[in-house]
Amino acid sequence: MTNAQTITISKEEYQRLLSLENRVITSQNQVAYLEQQLADLKRMIFGAKSERYIPSDPNQPTLFELPVEQAVLKPKQEIAYTRTKPENKKQPVRLILPGHLPRLTEIIEPEGLAADAKRLNCIITEVLEYEAAKLFVREIVRYNYIQSQTDERTDIVIAPLPSLPIPKGNAGASLIAYLIISKFVDHLPYYRQIQMFKRQGVIFPESTYNGWSNKGIALVEPVRDKIKEIALSGSYLMADETPIPVLTSDKPGATHKGYLWAYYDPINKLVFFDYRKSRERAGPDEVLQNYEGYLQTDGYTAYNDLKNKHNIIQLACMAHARRKFEHALDNNHILADQALKLIGRLYDIERHAVDAQLTFDQIKELRLEKSIPILEEFKEWMDEKIMEVKPKSAIGLALAYTLKLWPRLIRYVEDGRLKIDNNLIENSIRPIALGRKNYLFAGSHESAGQIATIYSLVGTCKIRGIEPEGWLKKVLTVIPDWPANQVHKLIPGEL
Repeated sequence: MTNAQTITISKEEYQRLLSLENRVITSQNQVAYLEQQLADLKRMIFGAKSERYIPSDPNQPTLFELPVEQAVLKPKQEIAYTRTKPENKKQPVRLILPGHLPRLTEIIEPEGLAADAKRLNCIITEVLEYEAAKLFVREIVRYNYIQSQTDERTDIVIAPLPSLPIPKGNAGASLIAYLIISKFVDHLPYYRQIQMFKRQGVIFPESTYNGWSNKGIALVEPVRDKIKEIALSGSYLMADETPIPVLTSDKPGATHKGYLWAYYDPINKLVFFDYRKSRERAGPDEVLQNYEGYLQTDGYTAYNDLKNKHNIIQLACMAHARRKFEHALDNNHILADQALKLIGRLYDIERHAVDAQLTFDQIKELRLEKSIPILEEFKEWMDEKIMEVKPKSAIGLALAYTLKLWPRLIRYVEDGRLKIDNNLIENSIRPIALGRKNYLFAGSHESAGQIATIYSLVGTCKIRGIEPEGWLKKVLTVIPDWPANQVHKLIPGEL
């Protein structure tokens, strides 16, 4: 056994070694961070989109985790046995077609029927058919009448022209509604709709269709403003933002990155969008300047220092915390799995509340009894584990993110009206991402503002289960003569 040797180094050498060690630790953290970013990019491109975490059964090994002895080939052996032949499968039952659809009846009589044949009953076969939408001209005819006539005067009367969405225009409410809904709900840009109309022999320049749509959106702007007013008068909002490319004169050949800020009222089921040229705090500052109540966000710092923050109680989103741990599974599967199981127990409680159709008071009682102990266990576990991981690693970032927002994350247990996450508003902005892939950009800042208006209306239709094209057609028909103090009755679901 050799004796230990003591090496004496200078203070400068010690400082240099210490500096090298710190550089190595920093490099390791940076490598872990970059590896996680690469894993996130691969997941974004190739991975599963569902965020719900279903832990694997420890008693069910995967194909690649079988014990070695099970994978060894064994001698083959012939086995003879008798089995009962299964019964023939039943023919699939034909689905019942919706009763609200109009029926076009077609009666078929047998050929060579005797004159004295007696009818017994009938067999009805229903087949779902489709007829493509067709343009037609609504021709409004108004006759002039001589009401009275004297030598000095002739009174001629004519019926008043019904109010039209575009005065002296030749586009009706149904066409304008179709153009708008096709673009913003069905994601068909105007140039594709023009191609469809050309197949029917109707050719108008694209500027004409744009003009009709823009005037239609301007007509329903008061309805969007009323939705905004009602939502801001409540006490619970969710907020999120999403980018939208915008063409501007100051950036020829490129697009400006604007933002649509979404505000969702879960109690009244209303959503409105606000377009801003940037992601700066000025947008929510102006919109929320008189708001009082809860505000649930994803933790974006723009919401932290609002001028009206003394009237706002902030909530965070548990789904965003869960997403951080889900992304950390490849980095530290054991710790990420433990966190996801704890969060999964919280979501099980929320699903039970929905399935049981509990009242807000009952939801609060359930959370106080079931959720708070899990939250306390989760917090204690995170305080312990964050000391064991690298700060820049995916699991370290997930723990730090969750602990930083913890007071806001657990605030949902205070009130049964509050949600555990803001997934509802993320669902509202998801169609915008689909739209961007089709119409690519807004033509100007003004057009982006109109996009905010129409997404507010069709988003509220979606939340309230209202068919948007029929609603918009009806509103465009009546709004030219609608009283200004009754605009709230035009909100989807109220008309």
